[in-house]
Formats: sequence, structure tokens, C-alpha cells
Amino acid sequence: MIDFYQVSKDYGSLAALKPIDLHIDSGERVALIGPSGSGKTTLINLLSGFIEPSFGNLLIDGNSVANLKKTKQISRVLGVIQQQFDLVSHLSVIHNVNAGRLGEWGFFKSLLSLINPIGKSEVVDALESVGIEPKLYQRTSTLSGGEQQRVAVARVLIQDPQIVLADEPVASLDPYRSEELIKLLVDLTIKRDKTLIASLHKLELVREYFTRVIGLREGHVTFDVPVSKLNEKMIAQLYSLDAS
Repeated sequence: MIDFYQVSKDYGSLAALKPIDLHIDSGERVALIGPSGSGKTTLINLLSGFIEPSFGNLLIDGNSVANLKKTKQISRVLGVIQQQFDLVSHLSVIHNVNAGRLGEWGFFKSLLSLINPIGKSEVVDALESVGIEPKLYQRTSTLSGGEQQRVAVARVLIQDPQIVLADEPVASLDPYRSEELIKLLVDLTIKRDKTLIASLHKLELVREYFTRVIGLREGHVTFDVPVSKLNEKMIAQLYSLDAS
């Protein structure tokens, strides 16, 4: 379970996220939508532990994200797929996927794996799950954008967190690859009983693959509803369009 209790985030005089209260149950598939600068990335970065709240409490299963980060347990709980993939381009695919284990391995084991990759069979299984197993030893910089995104997904699978966070995971992909990737993410999180929280701009993907949608605008939660309740008037108001 994830609980936001009056969580806010300020950057100097800028209030990126106003005080919010949210509860997200295990296994939910939650889409965050809203115009650019609405607070979607801030919310994901708070949940991932990349930044800390200015005020309020953010808990996962009753434990604060800050404490999870201090005890290095956060990698077992949260996996993040960033918009820019965060891959090391000059390393092979196997090394980039194994990066999902750095939180549990420590320095010396990680260094050893750079010389002689550890856990090859598990990496192969993860790459098979995302459909690019033949790329195991290929240099990551030579992959297409869609293939690199799949490496990022495989890295999260190796990490095996309870919660998968995705910040605009399809922003750089064409419509076909966008749907392919979201379907892959959703299928994998359902199969492995994970919670999925993703920020998206493509509403057709939200309607097709998510169970709950949270609308953010200027740091406020403007609505929080099952996807079946999302209507055009809500969308128009969220993006300041002519609701008529």
C-alpha cells in the first residue's frame, strides 16, 4: 500500500506539488495525467525517493520512503523506468540489465560482474520476457529506441520490485511502439502481481490499459477516478480546453 498524507514539494517559491492525500492499493494500475508542469514527475520522483517532500508523510506499507532509502531496501520495493532510459550506452545489454541488482549486490560484487557477468540465466529470462534475448551481448548504443526501452524494462524485471514507476515511458516512441511497450509493462505487472504507476499523455493508452486515473494540474489533484468514469468534460477542464 502507498499512502500520501498531505505531501507537498516546493522548490524555493515554486510549489511543484500542493498538499495531497492519496491511497494506492497493491496491484493497482494507476495512470497520472495532466499538462506539462502539473506535478506528475514530481509525484513519481517523491515516490521513488529521488527527492524528499517539503511537508507531509509518504509511506509504503507503513514505512517512510526516506527510511527505506536509508536502509537500501528501496530497490526491493520500487523500480523506476525513466523517460531517458538511464542506460550506460557503451556497456552491453547484459551489464545494463544487471544494473537492476546493484542495490542488493554492493560494490565488489558489482565490479566482479562487470568483468564476468553474474546471473546470466536470469538476464536471459528477463530479455526473453521483453522479446530481445538475442541482444544479450550487444552494445546498448547500437540498439533502437524501442529496444533500449525494453532493456530498461528488463532491468526492472531483474530488480523485481513490488512497485513499478514509469515517468512518460513512451514519450520518445511512435504510436505502435508506445502501445506495444505499455501492453508489455501491464502484462508483466499483472503476471508478477506488481503495482504500476505511470505518467502518460496518451489518453487512449490510459483508457485501454489502466484501472485508475489521477488528474494533476498546477500541483493539485483535480480528480481521482476509475478509468471507466473518465469523461471528456473532465479532460477538457484538466487541460483548460473548451469543455463545450
